[in-house]
Amino acid sequence: MAAHRVAVLALDGVTPLDLAIPTQIFTTRPETPYEMTLCALGPKVATTAGFALIADGCLEQVLTADTVIVPGFEPILPLPNAVLDTLAEARDQGRRVVSICTGAFALAAAGVLDGLHATTHWKHIDAFERDFPAVTVDRDVLYVDEGDVLTSAGVCCGIDLCLHIVRRDLGSEVANQIARGLVAAPHRDGGQAQYVPAPVAVAGEASLSGTRGWALHRLGEPLTLRVLARHAGLSQRTFMRRFTEETGTTPLQWVLNARVGRARELLETTGLSVDQVARDCGLGTAANLRLHFRRTLDTTPTAYRRTFTRSTSRGPDSSPADARTG
Repeated sequence: MAAHRVAVLALDGVTPLDLAIPTQIFTTRPETPYEMTLCALGPKVATTAGFALIADGCLEQVLTADTVIVPGFEPILPLPNAVLDTLAEARDQGRRVVSICTGAFALAAAGVLDGLHATTHWKHIDAFERDFPAVTVDRDVLYVDEGDVLTSAGVCCGIDLCLHIVRRDLGSEVANQIARGLVAAPHRDGGQAQYVPAPVAVAGEASLSGTRGWALHRLGEPLTLRVLARHAGLSQRTFMRRFTEETGTTPLQWVLNARVGRARELLETTGLSVDQVARDCGLGTAANLRLHFRRTLDTTPTAYRRTFTRSTSRGPDSSPADARTG
């Protein structure tokens, strides 16, 4: 595979976790073509954690990258013109430009997001919408994909976005391998988890992650609220309440999302017929699978398979379909 250069641009006040996400996911691996460089305006970068970083790359290397990623930073202050000009020029040259969390403020200040949909951390989203009226803000999403301009919501949503980029570039099998190494979900549906008020579980309450893991291995079986609650050893009412508190969604919606996710994986990695995929993932019939693909992905299973099979063989320089994903 041809090398795909990724420049991670660390700005002063960079959030270490936001920075670690793309540097970990796009580090060089035998199964990926990515070559990652940490870039900055100067050789040393201050972080929000009280320590400084040494960057090997400079702004000139941002302009030669295929993908430019700006992690979140605080406080959100006016940026040097050299940074804004570099981001604008990278976009003008057709580079893929990405932000994680409050990194969207840098892209917006550079004019990269004008006329597009974007998102950022829920804590700053009101200020973002006020300061950049030319940008359409999507508040309740994990990330927004506008083709070659992508933005993520708060902090860990950067994992979702970076895995989405890998999945778009190289297919779900490679993305899933990286996700397993991170012990992260290959794909999450729904909006910013932080944006949904959820009470903290009181001491002594057991997580329902065991039941969710059990269900993921039985997606082809009937998974009613009664079945799930019985596995967890709870009444249906208590199970429903606690499940929603933990995940921000209902048990049955979570099961549906998991089944659609499993169908996507089967379509990308196997030659099973659409009917067999529908049965194996628990959606029953091809008609039902098509219905849910149309509702959640705005495409058909056949078109999805064709797109992702083709993107896997083309590699990261292929042209992605424009989509906003939540």
